[in-house]
Amino acid sequence: MEICPCGSGKGYSECCEPLIQDQRKAATAEELLRSRYTAYTKVELEYLYATTHPSQRAHYDSEGTRKWAEKSDWLNLEILDVNLGGAGDDKGQIEFLAHYAKKDKKESHHELALFEKSNGIWYFLDGKPVIPKQFKREVAKVGRNEPCPCGSGKKYKKCCGA
Repeated sequence: MEICPCGSGKGYSECCEPLIQDQRKAATAEELLRSRYTAYTKVELEYLYATTHPSQRAHYDSEGTRKWAEKSDWLNLEILDVNLGGAGDDKGQIEFLAHYAKKDKKESHHELALFEKSNGIWYFLDGKPVIPKQFKREVAKVGRNEPCPCGSGKKYKKCCGA
């Protein structure tokens, strides 16, 4: 049994394959996201296009999508946050990381994906890149010539900063 690339732990034939083969529709935005990730791993371009919201299809880059899907070694999908997108919702957003390798270099695609249900069917509406938040130091930085915070009585540069 082939494990589904989406990371659900289920077999591909019972997880994403029925969605990609149009045997059933995604019940939630997360299920659609997982199946779209799997479609990238399997280079199922028709499914990616069909699950893109009709209002966004004019902007769909089929050639760029094909190249990215084919030239990437898809490693795993990491769901970071899900906001709405359940069976009873009409909109949802999911923050995720798609890890892949290109020419033996590991990379990640970090996105906040927006989904919309239209006539009972979930569609991918838009995606926005997530910009990493700036690191904020909790405690003051110790200068090289200040006393070491460990209490040794030495300067930081001669003690823990060495």
